[in-house]
This record gives sequence, structure tokens and C-alpha cells, in this order.
Amino acid sequence: MAKVQAKKGATVRRRRERKNIEKGSAHIRSSFNNTIITITDLNGNAVAWASAGGLGFKGSRKSTPFAAQSAAETAARAAMEHGMKTVEVYVKGPGPGREAAIRSLQAAGLEICMIKDVTPIPHNGCRPPKRRRV
Repeated sequence: MAKVQAKKGATVRRRRERKNIEKGSAHIRSSFNNTIITITDLNGNAVAWASAGGLGFKGSRKSTPFAAQSAAETAARAAMEHGMKTVEVYVKGPGPGREAAIRSLQAAGLEICMIKDVTPIPHNGCRPPKRRRV
């Protein structure tokens, strides 16, 4: 009897099940070049994520507050599909999209119960990049 095989290169797509998570945390990683928003449950498992570059912003437009706002809206919408209502916000990095992303999470309908800055600060660690001369 002939064996039935799947087509080579065909991927099996699993449908994402709708989790019911009321409370979670939003991690905003804002660098000078990009902004990445990851929304997790309280155990740290990623529920939704979005980045400015992933939304089609390229080059210097990735580092704008508007790009961060768009990424936060996208991530918040995806998290709210899983039943998320309340988030704790952890902000990391010096980028221009920090405040815009926080405001956008709140405007999307997520209730923010805490904002914490977790930017790593060196105790005189690595040598910083040289100053730009324009």
C-alpha cells in the first residue's frame, strides 16, 4: 500500500488558541534605532509583540515616536484579543518612542497599573561609542 506523504515544503499552520489572560506586563524596548513592544502574561510568556520595523517603517522613520505609537497599538490590539485588560509597563532604553508607546497602550484600552524604568545603567562598564561629528 502506498504511503501518503505531505508535500515537500508545505508547512502545517496551527491556529493560535485564544488564551484568557486578564493581567500581564508590557515590555517596551526603545533604542535609538527601533522600538519593540512585547506583551507577556505574568509568568513572562509572550502573548503579543510588535516592532516599528515589523510594521513597515524603514530607516530613520523606525526611530520616531509615531512608529512606536503604531507598534504599541498593534501589540495592544493583539493582546486584547486574548482578553488582556490590565498591564504593568516596563520601559528599557533611551529612545524617542518611550512616552509615545506608553500613551498609545493606554489609548488602545489597556489599563496601566504600574510604570517602571528598567534601563540598564553601567557602573562604569564598557566604553561608550565616540561622539558624532556632523
